[in-house]
Amino acid sequence: MKRPRTRMADIAALAGVSTATVSRVVSGSGQVSGETRHKVLVALDSLGYERPNAERPGNSSAIAVITPELVNPIFALYAHSMQAEITRAGFLPLVCTQTPGGTSEEQYVRSLLDRGVAGIVFVSGRHADYRADISRYAYLAASGVPFVTVNGARAEVPAPDFSTGDAMGIEAAVHHLVQLGHRRIALLGGHTHIVPAARKAEAFRKVMGRELGDTDPRITETFYTYEAAASAARGLVEAGTTAIVAGSDLQALGAARTIHAMGLRVPEDVSLVGFDDSMLMAHLDPPLTTVRQPVQSITTAAVRALTSMEPGSPQEHQAYVYTPDLVVRGSTAQAPERAGSDPRPRGSRTPV
Repeated sequence: MKRPRTRMADIAALAGVSTATVSRVVSGSGQVSGETRHKVLVALDSLGYERPNAERPGNSSAIAVITPELVNPIFALYAHSMQAEITRAGFLPLVCTQTPGGTSEEQYVRSLLDRGVAGIVFVSGRHADYRADISRYAYLAASGVPFVTVNGARAEVPAPDFSTGDAMGIEAAVHHLVQLGHRRIALLGGHTHIVPAARKAEAFRKVMGRELGDTDPRITETFYTYEAAASAARGLVEAGTTAIVAGSDLQALGAARTIHAMGLRVPEDVSLVGFDDSMLMAHLDPPLTTVRQPVQSITTAAVRALTSMEPGSPQEHQAYVYTPDLVVRGSTAQAPERAGSDPRPRGSRTPV
């Protein structure tokens, strides 16, 4: 069966541009903005047409995105957004995920350098771990390959970092709960040798002291997983906590499971705030109040910064912080009238 010829008018209509613009993208001639070029490529893909040879990935320089496993939906969202931005910039995106026992970040870096990658984006990697060996980043900088980091980096890492304002998000969450009458508020966060978790814990102490005069609030450190949070939440609820601020949406979901298993309800007995606003949080029962990471803004800025760097040019650490939004939904409500003693000293940490 003969394949129908590409109709420029169909592509132009779907992309919202002129047929002349489509022709320039297809032929690779003339000036077209990155945004317009992306629209035309999306239209080509959506209509099932092959991209012209000049637009096929094999003819583009590659930019790698190294991210943790994609089980956590916030990492999947970052990977998806990065792919789109890198493609829009005219590069081939390579998403490299790390799973326990799989390829390490250092192995990825050396392999990518061997293959002549044009740049690397590190999302929530070892750059954000105060205990990690960060010599790989010095090695990478010496190689002349541009790189940027996302969501927290140590000051010794010679690259610009683009991060969510963890402190702003925690302050907004606690202020919201205080306005609802809560006084027994706990932070269920990550291990504080990780930069974002440390920022959240520090902000939590400050805002609890400022809002409630509590200079040693309850903070529990655990992994950013559903199961770890479910285990850690029990002690917080048993101590009489009426509101929990979680360091991630997955942690909030784990806490919700434990609250329900204890015969209590969210938000009538315990209010719950997540962090990320990852996919489907608005569709839970009740919908989760959470701090929304500005993923698109961070992604756009990180990729633009990376693609503007000259290979071989010296890099230095710079921190760019983006304001998150508190999205109020059904998992927070007025504080209940709950009696209960706290059997453990205030401020005690519970590593899980």
